[in-house]
Amino acid sequence: MAEIITNTGEDFTGKINIADEVIATIAGTAAMEIEGVASMVGNISDIAELLGKKNLSKGVKLEINEQEVSVELNLFIKNGYKIPEVCANVQDRVKTAVETMSGLKVVEVNVNISGLATEKPASKKDAKLNEN
Repeated sequence: MAEIITNTGEDFTGKINIADEVIATIAGTAAMEIEGVASMVGNISDIAELLGKKNLSKGVKLEINEQEVSVELNLFIKNGYKIPEVCANVQDRVKTAVETMSGLKVVEVNVNISGLATEKPASKKDAKLNEN
């Protein structure tokens, strides 16, 4: 859990605790906003997805030390996109989003490409509908 000490001038006002899941969700949401990212890759046993809920922190690992955070993302990239460009955009967007929303300093954003997402071929039924 990230802990941020707040103070105004010489007076101590308190602290803010941000759950790791919140920071992971910020990072996952930011990554999914990038053109060319198909999906996040998580564990097959994600309970939230089995219950039909979208898990926006899936595929995100964090290492938090005091006021700094390291982010690791596991992604599938859409076919036809340049992987280095997509990853650079992901790194920039995630760093900006996490720093802006949490106040933590992002020291690194590592991106692992776990696969390439290709479009499914149209079924025979879809092909017949398109002919009409």
